[in-house]
Amino acid sequence: MTNVASILKQDPYKVEITSPTGNCVIADEPADKGGKDLGFSPKELLASALAACTSATVKMYAERKGWDLQEVQLEIALERNDDENKTQIFRKMHFIGNLDDSQRMRLRRVAQTCPIHKILTNPIEINTQLK
Repeated sequence: MTNVASILKQDPYKVEITSPTGNCVIADEPADKGGKDLGFSPKELLASALAACTSATVKMYAERKGWDLQEVQLEIALERNDDENKTQIFRKMHFIGNLDDSQRMRLRRVAQTCPIHKILTNPIEINTQLK
């Protein structure tokens, strides 16, 4: 199980998020939503999780295969349609290195296997408790 803890104090929407290992990330709402834009927005954090996971998964695969993948560049965009209660995620990938077309296509398929991709494309249950 993956755990994080968060705390929101007196800044309107600044949230400090910490991992069990002590890493810290700041999340905040944009100024136009009443925040101070001090960190990633929650949607940016979600997109970042997919970007980080995809990049690492693709890199690990290429290393195991001995492929010359020097850099992975990703752009993630989230588009929410409230009328349809639907969110679309657009992922653009650019692989830098000495790779042929079949290797690039294989890495594209490998991107679908990253754990965050699997979480986002399967049913999710959120169980909430009060302390």
